[in-house]
Amino acid sequence: MSPQKFATYSLMLICSVILTACSKDKPTEEQIPFVMVAQPNTSQDELKSYAGEVQARQQTALAFRVGGQITERYVDVGDRVKVGQVLAKLDVKDAQLQLNASKAQLESAQSAAKIAEEEYKRFKQLLPINAVSRSQYDAVENQYKSAMSNLKQAQSNYAVSSNQTGYNQLIANKNGVITERSIEVGQVIAAGQAAYQLAIDGDREVVIGVPEQAVSEIKTGQKAWVTLWSKPEERFAAYVREISPAADQSRTFSVKVVLTEGRSAIQLGQSARVFFSNTSSNVINVPLTSVSATEDQPYVWVVNPDHSIRKVNVQIGAYGRDTVPVTQGLKASDWIVVGGVHLLRDKQKINPIDRQNRAVNVKAGQVGAKI
Repeated sequence: MSPQKFATYSLMLICSVILTACSKDKPTEEQIPFVMVAQPNTSQDELKSYAGEVQARQQTALAFRVGGQITERYVDVGDRVKVGQVLAKLDVKDAQLQLNASKAQLESAQSAAKIAEEEYKRFKQLLPINAVSRSQYDAVENQYKSAMSNLKQAQSNYAVSSNQTGYNQLIANKNGVITERSIEVGQVIAAGQAAYQLAIDGDREVVIGVPEQAVSEIKTGQKAWVTLWSKPEERFAAYVREISPAADQSRTFSVKVVLTEGRSAIQLGQSARVFFSNTSSNVINVPLTSVSATEDQPYVWVVNPDHSIRKVNVQIGAYGRDTVPVTQGLKASDWIVVGGVHLLRDKQKINPIDRQNRAVNVKAGQVGAKI
């Protein structure tokens, strides 16, 4: 290789090395993210809601007073009934036979009583003139009293048999709507076995289940308002009428909320939601989005004065609709991260902003101009 070519080759190699060195990426600085922060609320109008079902305030089970076989059924679920309306009938053959037997016993007792009465009257007239002995008179008198007692018993038996015949008809005792049917034609039922469930006309109420940690916040007479799933834009005034003293199998307490308006627009069985408004004070509440957890330990990110963050373990109360109360671990003056908490790490620097994208000076506790 000539000296001239060697020099050219060497120059090209040097330039290549220089260009390669210059082309290496320079280390980039970590960007400080903009993170939304806020201070906890110490007084808040808390809104809680519970799902429930519209029911009649008064309901009753309708049943036959005697047993027998169903021969006719006139109403079904959803039908409106009026007082005195016949709902179903039982087979009356056995009841009619019993009524006939009672009638025959009554007629026999009436005849015996009539004979005993006439005999008693004759002996009563003969006793003063000593035509009969005292013992004979007493015997006739006892026969008369026994005959009259048998007559009264026969009359009572006949009245019971007559009632039993009438009990073969199931008659509505209130105006309302049939909400449940438990009988079929041909079915044999016992006396007192429920045949229909009747929702009596009048007040309507929503029955809800309240968890045990929240039932103490609800009081009898407390005002509420109700919305229907079918008409969520409409509100109906209501109040708490009854709170169950014991929890059911689902560990919730049954609460009955009576509607004071909108009865004509609300149908039985509709799904509804009951809302309670409660203003609490001296309780630190934070948004649900600010709370995360590691191994069942809740925590929040608290912003330091130098705009770094630190993890603070907290104890929380019952979850609300949008917030949760913090019972321990947080101060009202703290600034906390309210969004994207799962993307942050301990001691990370942030640019704190509020919900209007304005810069926040955590150290001074001031909100600056919009970013």
